[in-house]
Amino acid sequence: MDSDEQKVDLIVVGAGLAGLSCAYEAARSGLSVLLLERGDHPGAKNVSGGRIYIEPVRDLMPAKFWQDAPLERPVTSESLVLMGPSSSVTLVFSSESMRADPPSSYTILRSRFDRWFGEQVEASGAFVVPQAVATGLLRDGDRIAGVRAGEEDLEADVVVAADGALSFLAREAGLAPGLAPAGHALGIKEVIALDPGRIEDRLALAPGQGAARLFLGDLTRSMVGGGFLYSNRDSISLGLVVSLEDLGGRPDDADGSHALLDAFKERPEIRPLVEGGETVEYSAHLIPELPVGGLPSRVTDNLLVVGDAAGLVIYHGITVRGMDLAMASGVLAARACVKAREAGDFSASALSKYDRMLAESFVMRDVERHAAAPGFLARRRLYETYPREICDLLEDLFRVGPDGKERLYPAAWKRVRRTFLSMEGLKDLWAARKL
Repeated sequence: MDSDEQKVDLIVVGAGLAGLSCAYEAARSGLSVLLLERGDHPGAKNVSGGRIYIEPVRDLMPAKFWQDAPLERPVTSESLVLMGPSSSVTLVFSSESMRADPPSSYTILRSRFDRWFGEQVEASGAFVVPQAVATGLLRDGDRIAGVRAGEEDLEADVVVAADGALSFLAREAGLAPGLAPAGHALGIKEVIALDPGRIEDRLALAPGQGAARLFLGDLTRSMVGGGFLYSNRDSISLGLVVSLEDLGGRPDDADGSHALLDAFKERPEIRPLVEGGETVEYSAHLIPELPVGGLPSRVTDNLLVVGDAAGLVIYHGITVRGMDLAMASGVLAARACVKAREAGDFSASALSKYDRMLAESFVMRDVERHAAAPGFLARRRLYETYPREICDLLEDLFRVGPDGKERLYPAAWKRVRRTFLSMEGLKDLWAARKL
């Protein structure tokens, strides 16, 4: 077989949600596609996840896709938990709209979902190649002509880098700077198997319904970050996200991060929820938290960058989003490749349709709307001061001591004035206006 016969239209590197979505859309549109996955199958190495927001991407996939997908539970209960050293405050929100059909978000286990998605990609006509590690870009002169996988050269008109936050392909192509601790976080997670009935009883859920809880405060020991809990069908996903810079820039610091997670599990707010469960998965992964001005370029001749590799993640303290952005970016990258194939032009100019479609979609609109979030969330008082002070304020209000109880207003006002109406508190409030 000569080189032209071996060449494909598109090589996608990485079978996360961005890569799977790109390969699926491209193959369904008639392109010849290779999807390279370093694990034994899609999902074998994909450890991120917990919750996917369906509404923004519902129409990007066929209706049957969502009907058949192995989603876990629709999220019908939201909670925000503020943690002091020995106390906590929980705000719970639930509404009829959250219980509407179809649900707007689900919990998800990526190992199950991505493996199923890989099967759909193969059924659409793409070739999924497991245990394939792309070691670099293949070049014909200055032009990107494919990728190297071990000792094999794989040729394609376009390469899509869907290889995660560390994307060495984007860096090799000159689209992304080298990895720096600033702008990245480490996510650590356990999946704890539990009987569905116990999950529902402990989280006050109706059968089949799901909960999402975010935690802020003492659990991260003054480091920027927070915790999360998601209920799956027969397990709970529990974990932390902590600034890599605060961890000393060491994504491999398993001892330190695992100790944080162990302490989190022992908190009285958590221990009764997971008691008697069996840890069936432990994972850690890097999460991009880059400012909008620091996002990598996404387009060059013969190459596009999608998902986490493009820094497309949003966290503004209440919601954490990456999966819907990854899927949308993968689909839009595939559509740009289809247009480039029709024109026979794979230059950056032709492929820049991907950037234009991203800009016109919810992806970049939402990324830009929440551009101020990373800077605001780096404020230490959000973790060191406010959760503790709110807990102490409520303890003052509710506790009756041996000498009886003083009037409520003076004590409460003193604490509010000292903490929230101080110069530092007012600065934080002023910064929050941009969220």
